[in-house]
Amino acid sequence: MPVKVDQLQIVLYPDPVLRKRAAPIELNDEVREVAARMITLMHEAHGVGLAAPQVGLSWRMFVANPTGEPQDDRVFINPELRDPAEIVAVQSEGCLSIPDVHADIRRPQSISVDATDLDGNRFTLTDDALPARIWQHETDHLNGVLILDRMSRLDKIAHRRVIKDLEADYAQ
Repeated sequence: MPVKVDQLQIVLYPDPVLRKRAAPIELNDEVREVAARMITLMHEAHGVGLAAPQVGLSWRMFVANPTGEPQDDRVFINPELRDPAEIVAVQSEGCLSIPDVHADIRRPQSISVDATDLDGNRFTLTDDALPARIWQHETDHLNGVLILDRMSRLDKIAHRRVIKDLEADYAQ
C-alpha cells in the first residue's frame, strides 16, 4: 500500500511501531519522497535526527542533521553501525517521539556507520562527536529501542509523570 507522504507526522510514545524492529528497504521514488518529508518534519520539530519508525513506517532509514544547516541534511538507508569506541560518553538526549523527556545516556564516544544514500551509493562515515550520538540514537529506533530503555532508574523516576501522561493520551 502506498504511503501518503504528505500525511506523515511524528508519532509519539507508546505507539507500537516505535518498538518494532524495522525492515530493510529498497531505494525507490517513494523512499525519496518519504526521506524529504522526514527532513521537513525534523527541521520543523527542531530535531537533529528522525527515524522512519518515528513517522509510523517500520523501515530501516533515518535522516540526520547535526548543524541545522540545510546543506548538512543526510539520509541513511539500511544503516549499519560498526567499530564502536571502548570509551563511553554520557550526554543528555531527547527524542522527538517522547517530548519533554531528556536524560543522560551512555554511548560509545565514536562509531562508524555504513549506509546507502538517495542516489543508491553506499558510504561510510566515522565520527566522535554529535553525529556519532545521532547515528546511535536513530539506529536504536530502527531496532525498537528508545531512550527510555537506556536511561537510569533515577531518570525514569524523574520523568514518570510525563511518560504516564503520554501513555494515557495514546490510550484515548
